[in-house]
Amino acid sequence: MAEKIKMGSNGTLEVPDEPIIPFIEGDGTGVDIWPAARHVLDAAAERHGRKVEWMEVLAGQKAYDETGDWLPQDTIDAFNEYLIGIKGPLTTPIGGGFRSLNVALRQILDLYVCLRPVRWFPGVPSPVKAPHLVDMVIFRENTEDIYAGLEAEAFSPEAKRLRELLSENFGWEIREDSGIGIKPVSKTGSQRLQRAALQYAVDRGRSRVHWVHKGNIMKFTEGAFQKWGYELVKEEFSDQAVAWEDCGGDSGDKILVQDAIADIALQQVLTRPDEFDVIATMNLNGDYLSDALAAQVGGIGIAPGANANYVTGHGIIEATNGKAPKYADQDKVNPSSVLLSGVLMFEHIGWRDVADDIVKALEATIADKVVTYDFARQMEGATEVKCSEFAQAIVDRF
Repeated sequence: MAEKIKMGSNGTLEVPDEPIIPFIEGDGTGVDIWPAARHVLDAAAERHGRKVEWMEVLAGQKAYDETGDWLPQDTIDAFNEYLIGIKGPLTTPIGGGFRSLNVALRQILDLYVCLRPVRWFPGVPSPVKAPHLVDMVIFRENTEDIYAGLEAEAFSPEAKRLRELLSENFGWEIREDSGIGIKPVSKTGSQRLQRAALQYAVDRGRSRVHWVHKGNIMKFTEGAFQKWGYELVKEEFSDQAVAWEDCGGDSGDKILVQDAIADIALQQVLTRPDEFDVIATMNLNGDYLSDALAAQVGGIGIAPGANANYVTGHGIIEATNGKAPKYADQDKVNPSSVLLSGVLMFEHIGWRDVADDIVKALEATIADKVVTYDFARQMEGATEVKCSEFAQAIVDRF
């Protein structure tokens, strides 16, 4: 019998053998990649005597077409009630238009962690010489920084009032034709993200944690993020972790915690990827880092992501690739991003054995050079298959 996932009194998820999990199919290629990924997820769970009771909820274009609402309240209520959900890519217009649906879901449910694991699968085409050295997990702050969405449009009355307030009270002069954004970075928001990253490193046996920031320029926001991170290490993780400055780089059997300026980090994850493990950073830095790293291991088409609140237990797992509407209904694109997001979801709810089976079968499929068009055009001797055929090839290798 299907049941809800619940948050236990000990702060861990209580997951039945047949959990009810809401899903959003997604816009554009969502109609192709979600059914393909679901086929693999269901087959893997069945091998271990488990089953997911999928419950479709609406958001994006499909929701608007059927209900006139881009993000119906019923969808928000479902994610709130059932704790864990998964979604495909959603429409996010540039410039005007409605608020980003992805951002809205993250803020409404206070999903303060954007978790982006990045690793290379043998055989996947890569533009770098040693993609096997890339094995990082990025914890990107999900509710503050630029994602707070505090902006005033250029020439608007709001922008004018802000310019006047800043001029009169702080002596800060801003050009009249400027759009204005506010970048809040709080101690609370920073440390709950950093706490999640440190605990992840402890639980998963990871050896290093980096705070990535631009504190050399933005001293009271990004610089504060760095400072608060080191304070947290001493206050809550002194038995498991130590800062570089306190050990000279020799952390013994503890996790080594250090920091890197964002632009330098973007160079070093390319030139020295084996020196990075777990990264905690603010929103915009994390956006750049996660996509740059994804390019090293095959692109965002094979990059999973999760948005989570480790206190309430809420989590929405999502494909990180765009909706690519020109490829919709062609059974063409690579479903690996949403599939690996499903793997991340199974890991999150404690179904590690199911997740491992999918990863092994995916690795075997790619090693056999049975791939979708995006990989086939970069691999010699590849067999190009459709999206649904790629999913079946994975299932055949369980």
